[in-house]
Amino acid sequence: MSQQIMVPGATAVAIKCKDGVVLGNDRRATWGYTVINKATQKLFKITDHIGLAAYGLIGDFQFVSRVLKAQAALYELDAHDKITTKSVAKMVSNMLYSRKMAPFYTNLIIAGVDKDGPQLYTLDALGSLMPEDFGATGTGMLLSIGILEAEYKPGMMVEEGAKLVEKVIRNSIKRDVMSGNGIDLLIITQEGTEEKRIEIKELGE
Repeated sequence: MSQQIMVPGATAVAIKCKDGVVLGNDRRATWGYTVINKATQKLFKITDHIGLAAYGLIGDFQFVSRVLKAQAALYELDAHDKITTKSVAKMVSNMLYSRKMAPFYTNLIIAGVDKDGPQLYTLDALGSLMPEDFGATGTGMLLSIGILEAEYKPGMMVEEGAKLVEKVIRNSIKRDVMSGNGIDLLIITQEGTEEKRIEIKELGE
């Protein structure tokens, strides 16, 4: 009898567009092959212009998101200026690396819009910081990355980008049993932030 792999699931996706960024994630929380929650927040607004999509242990990425929100707010109060996406990404990179002997079990995507335009960074559990045009992480990553490679176009607008992120996560939900129960989207432009929730009817509902 095969042993269950006790890994929490997710399909976290983000893309950089001409006029902003789009982040998305599913809402299912699993432990092995057991669904433990159907309305889990895995997408976070760090500031009014920066978002985070997370995969991993729920307590770990909830803690990281709370610390990031607090540190970003303190920076903006002290500097009287908006913190940049790159600064937030470096902040979390340092936090993750400082725990390398007892790491947080989480992979993250940080994306936002600032004076340098749309920015997107992916981070692993040890804080490796990589600028990207698009990113995916979680148990649905392998199902997602092929569609992103094929259909992402540099210079696409957020309206088109949001449709692509939704398509990618929907495709993952069909094949990855650890992803599901709806999609959260975070769309960030210079004009502001828009949050969307997309309900998906599951088998048996």
